[in-house]
Amino acid sequence: SRLGILIVRHLKRLERVILGYLEVSDGPKEEARLAILETLQCTIEHAWPRMPCRLPVLLKALLRLLWDVHTDRGPTPEDVRAALLHRATQCLILLDHCCQGQVKELLQGVHSSCEESRVRECLSKVQEST
Repeated sequence: SRLGILIVRHLKRLERVILGYLEVSDGPKEEARLAILETLQCTIEHAWPRMPCRLPVLLKALLRLLWDVHTDRGPTPEDVRAALLHRATQCLILLDHCCQGQVKELLQGVHSSCEESRVRECLSKVQEST
């Protein structure tokens, strides 16, 4: 957050780091994933003019994270799972605001075909956000 809009200078490298951390579970407490979601949220807030061109990659990574968290049967406590789902949902909502509703449009097909209640709930929050 100190860099503000100057974070755009580092977006390419930062994007690779964010995607790498989102892909891999780091144990029951999921501290790294929670921290990287916070970093992503801050990055979206400050570099919002550059988010539309990064939308396909970030949307795919966040949807994959939602699915992975939902289907993971590991030792992760329920409150940590809920925090991951919440932060990922917040990132999706922010992305939608930056991209003038493109996320909602892209998620319509996913939302209607998804049968998993927790993932569907997250997608509904994105669809209902203003």
